[in-house]
Amino acid sequence: MKEIEIIKQDHQGLETFRYTGKILRQESDQIILEAFFNRDDTPIGEIVLRRGDRFVEKYFTDRWYNIFKIHEQASDNIKGWYCNIGYPAEIRETQISYRDLALDLLIYPDGEQLILDEDEFKALPLSPEVRRIALQALKELQNRFQGGLKQLEVIP
Repeated sequence: MKEIEIIKQDHQGLETFRYTGKILRQESDQIILEAFFNRDDTPIGEIVLRRGDRFVEKYFTDRWYNIFKIHEQASDNIKGWYCNIGYPAEIRETQISYRDLALDLLIYPDGEQLILDEDEFKALPLSPEVRRIALQALKELQNRFQGGLKQLEVIP
């Protein structure tokens, strides 16, 4: 599997975080990769991200979000799906970058959804058009993740 560097940027395009992953599959408008959480324990909603948790990440060049399927490090059980709302990803030969717009969606294995960081999103100095597209992307994700666990298993 080929390695690739992932760069998370803020809404202005300034780098906030960088890590590496391995490409699992790539198509013209999307890429799926595997990466491992390399930070200290981080609680999000009712789950805790732990060092070594496995992420299967899906990035799109034509959608205003990405989707991370989170697997527990020890058992490989699914903890949930974490979706970042942001500009479409820029995918290059050895690098992916995406501009995050603070708004996130967490989906638990039972299908329950939790919108995160709405206040941060509202505080960003975005154009009305970017704000509208971002909220539309959130709604698209919410609809995509309806339908129970069986449907969730195939994403990504």
